[in-house]
Amino acid sequence: MVTAHVFIATSLDGFISRPDGDIDWLLQRDDQTEDHGYSDFIANKDVIVMGRGSYEKVLTFDTWFYDRPVVVLSEQLAGSPVPEALKGKLRFSNLAPGDLMAELARQGVRRVYVDGGQLVQSFLRDGLVADMVITTVPVLIGSGRPLFGALQQDIELKLVSSRCFPSGLVQSTYRLAP
Repeated sequence: MVTAHVFIATSLDGFISRPDGDIDWLLQRDDQTEDHGYSDFIANKDVIVMGRGSYEKVLTFDTWFYDRPVVVLSEQLAGSPVPEALKGKLRFSNLAPGDLMAELARQGVRRVYVDGGQLVQSFLRDGLVADMVITTVPVLIGSGRPLFGALQQDIELKLVSSRCFPSGLVQSTYRLAP
């Protein structure tokens, strides 16, 4: 069975970016001397699934730093050609989250990293997320793109662990209750 896993940072007031997608508030606090566990997290993931907003943000960086296959889930980008430099590294899809997970399972994928606010929300609503690592940055940005959105029912979580870093970041791992 394929499982979905989240590793993401939010401002203290629950935003993953400013309204325009800017993450300057996060990048300013990225202390390279601290190990926030991304390498350990990604080590056992087979595929990264991200939304269009995350993909467009990553394209602004100098290098493509993903070493796993990437699926960009976007109705808008589905059918678009993959940029030449990224051929063989990513593909676009417009499948619903459950249908994508079924397709990935047929391909032998076991563990998927899900990235992007709206995408995380969709996977949560569909009951596809197994666990989440959420790093809270000690800053209030007032408005932006929220990590969580409207739900039709409560989603129960179990705190697995929580740790704080000298920089003030607090990282909590939650498992979704069955």
